[in-house]
Amino acid sequence: MGVSFDLTGRTALVTGASSGLGRHFAGVLARAGARVAIAARRADALADTRAAIEAAGGSAAAVAMDVTDPESVRRAVAEASDALGGIDILINNAGITASRPFLDMEEEEWDRVLDTNLTGCARVAREVGRRMRDKGTGGSIVNIASILGLRVAGQLSSYIASKAGVVHLTKAMALELARHGIRVNALCPGYLETEMNADFFASPAGQTLIKRIPQRRLGRLEELDGPLLLLASDAGSYMTGSVIAADGGHLVSSL
Repeated sequence: MGVSFDLTGRTALVTGASSGLGRHFAGVLARAGARVAIAARRADALADTRAAIEAAGGSAAAVAMDVTDPESVRRAVAEASDALGGIDILINNAGITASRPFLDMEEEEWDRVLDTNLTGCARVAREVGRRMRDKGTGGSIVNIASILGLRVAGQLSSYIASKAGVVHLTKAMALELARHGIRVNALCPGYLETEMNADFFASPAGQTLIKRIPQRRLGRLEELDGPLLLLASDAGSYMTGSVIAADGGHLVSSL
């Protein structure tokens, strides 16, 4: 009997789902059969994501969640769980970045990135994980890290520190939560082509960066679909504490 990427009958919560990776991931899970709760700081910002999922025949509920606010996280997870009848899958995607030389970075800017990307990730996972444990049916948590949690680049110290923390948090969570049937893995995307970065990658500096990627190109959002579904579904049932990079070989290139 083969493994299945099918998520029919499963429920999923995706944070940071109003745009970018989060919006894309929510659509991927819905197309695989999951009922999805999408979360972002403003519920109205989720209207397009929800409409796209429903137009494709999927099911989605929208909840307002600020991952830097513990009460907002508790309220949103409870609302999502009530709407879906429990949460089987968490895609911990909410994150921000800040580009500034390390010596010029203000304390508040450092704190904002770490609180969103690392503490916020832990905060949501803890709240969802408790519900998975208490329900007794296990689940899958996928933390969205970055290849910059595994290597470095200039002027991104707070982001790099936060994503390296997410990678090791993933492993620590996997060790503790395995006894409850909860799998915890990390997905580390490389450089992807989006509307937001198109101008940079068209510039000389962006073209130089692309040349350092062994495949000599940027990734596409849909090239994350397979790794995401592997970690979220029964196809990855024996995987926990794993860190998967989808980066065109960037990690094996020289700095």
